[in-house]
Amino acid sequence: MKLTKRNIYIFLVIILTIAADQISKVIVRANIGGRTNLTPGEQIPIIGDYFILMNVENTGAFLGMGSDLNPTLRIILLLILPILVLGFVLRHILKDKSLDNWSLFAFASIIGGGIANVYDRIVYGSVTDFLFIDLGGVFKTGIFNLADLSVTTGMIILVFMSFRKKKTT
Repeated sequence: MKLTKRNIYIFLVIILTIAADQISKVIVRANIGGRTNLTPGEQIPIIGDYFILMNVENTGAFLGMGSDLNPTLRIILLLILPILVLGFVLRHILKDKSLDNWSLFAFASIIGGGIANVYDRIVYGSVTDFLFIDLGGVFKTGIFNLADLSVTTGMIILVFMSFRKKKTT
């Protein structure tokens, strides 16, 4: 693999995504707002009841799905399968030179977020989630982290770029 500007860009986005996620999780686990050890389930309002920090250790995937699977199935579905998919996506974006910068950013964000959460599952046995948004019933999220935000943002960009490409053809 040649070290081109394009490949440096891809790996830089992946590394920065992982770093931002892991740093945020270290902060949540250790010290938030002058408090020591934000205990699991504890809530700290940031903007009223609209934006809340809390520490939830998620042993499953998105919104805790899969947390009650047997250990073998959990390893296959939450570790092995994601690692394989992330590897294939990385291989794809490194080889497909026709991808525009937005798509590269989106795919790299998805890969970085995926790697960050897989790392947590391997090292800690769970993923630390800590952000919650509730805009008074109009919009409400599950509890998520920066890796989840990166994956979701990447997917939104890819969908947007897909519609944009269809419009221009």
